[in-house]
Amino acid sequence: MGFARACSVALVGVEGVVVEVQADLEPGVAAFTLVGLPDKSLVESRDRVRAAVVNSGAEWPQKKLTVGLSPASVPKSGSGFDLAVACAVLGAAERIDPKDIADLVLIGELGLDGRVRPVRGVLPAVLAAAEAGYRQVVVPEQTAGEASLVPGVSVLGVRSLRQLIAVLTNEPVPEEEPAPEGSPDAMLAGLMVPGAGVGTGLALEPVDGPDLADVAGQRKARTALEVAAAGGHHLLLHGPPGAGKTMLAERLPGVLPPLTRRESLEVTAVHSVAGILPPGEPLVRTPPYCAPHHSATMQSLVGGGNGLPRPGAVSLAHRGVLFLDETPEFSGKALDALRQPLESGHVVVARSAGVVRLPARFLMVLAANPCPCGRHTLHGAGCECPPSAIRRYQARLSGPLLDRVDLRVGVEPVDRGDLLGQGGRGEPTAAVAARVRAARERTAARLQGTPWTVNSEVPGHELRTRWPVAAGALAAAERDMERGLLTARGLDRVLRVAWTIADLAGRDRPQEYDVDLALELRTGISRGVPTAVGGGGQ
Repeated sequence: MGFARACSVALVGVEGVVVEVQADLEPGVAAFTLVGLPDKSLVESRDRVRAAVVNSGAEWPQKKLTVGLSPASVPKSGSGFDLAVACAVLGAAERIDPKDIADLVLIGELGLDGRVRPVRGVLPAVLAAAEAGYRQVVVPEQTAGEASLVPGVSVLGVRSLRQLIAVLTNEPVPEEEPAPEGSPDAMLAGLMVPGAGVGTGLALEPVDGPDLADVAGQRKARTALEVAAAGGHHLLLHGPPGAGKTMLAERLPGVLPPLTRRESLEVTAVHSVAGILPPGEPLVRTPPYCAPHHSATMQSLVGGGNGLPRPGAVSLAHRGVLFLDETPEFSGKALDALRQPLESGHVVVARSAGVVRLPARFLMVLAANPCPCGRHTLHGAGCECPPSAIRRYQARLSGPLLDRVDLRVGVEPVDRGDLLGQGGRGEPTAAVAARVRAARERTAARLQGTPWTVNSEVPGHELRTRWPVAAGALAAAERDMERGLLTARGLDRVLRVAWTIADLAGRDRPQEYDVDLALELRTGISRGVPTAVGGGGQ
């Protein structure tokens, strides 16, 4: 009788659980039994592993073989357990020393010819192994760079099972011919899920994308965009078609600061699980931009799918921008499902197969037309929408959702002078991004030692008691609250925006001007202040 064990990782959402793969050989009729709550793709590993072992030059044990995946109560899915199962079987058959693989974490799919194919979710899997105390990991060669992002872990990238056997038995390592340069590599098929990136409108590298200098006019909207980037405030842009709402939203990721190391690991882990991490780019360094189509379902926005839920658009936009163009055309249930992640920064999706907690701290930008035809606010444009249709259209954005949006800005049509002349051109993205970075540094210095990083995350109670504004600065906000124009949550959000405006202007606390501008950006009611973050109130 032979026994051996190895380790792998089961992913539940973007969190991993270390799984012990145990192999037991007993005398009897040759059979291969796999237990431990495997799914269909994992059950099929019996045939893949047997063929891979034989084609790698090793002998398959002709005995009763039982492979157990422990803990048995955790659902296991995917083909990433193949490598661990193969090594456990070879250890039980004494082809390799069982002691050499007892504390080794192995992740990878096996082809019938013995080649090790890459799988999705390597980064969160290695992170889970490191947190559990494991220090040696074996992964497919194509994902070795992704696994190496985890500090304190020794990573071995292999191309085939025969290479791994040679390493474990101190034999000469055979050479495996890589795919010819320029030819398609079928081994990378497991990393990219067809349609995963296209369906969400995902863009990973927006820094070299469009520039804010391309936007003509729209001074108020540009100010709101800068405030949103500096404080992490959600933004609603409403106005007629062709005014520049989408142009502004597409340029927001370039204004945001680059991701920190921790944020990059969080974003990379989500994209790795979702299967949209580009090969050769193991670390996402720039804020992602996700723009799903208005026909997106609630499951595609917040996460879902068959079996255990998969990341949705809100998780793919984690630490980046989620842009919902033509927002009133989205399903009402889908939009209202955003309310919980907007407040908490994560989404909890419960299904019969299990409950998954996914990160979802994103900056949301909504774009909406004033009516179904879009010409309601244009003079002489011939809007024929009846008042009832306009009310129904605008009511698709529920009050509770809008109450969580700090900035609501009307985008007016661009006049001829701004469009054709140079006078209407604003600052480039680089200049605005520099001010945003400086404002975030001031915010970080003030919030040092707290669990918050940007003004939009600070609770209202803390703002009112720990960081009070200048005397008399809240007079206009208090009047609006008495008139019913502001809710209690709305007042807290005005305070957060006022602090962001003060940080952009370099002031130590919000003045009356900062609060008035914050009120104007939220309510749309003119307060008679210059629409610029640095103007007045010194």
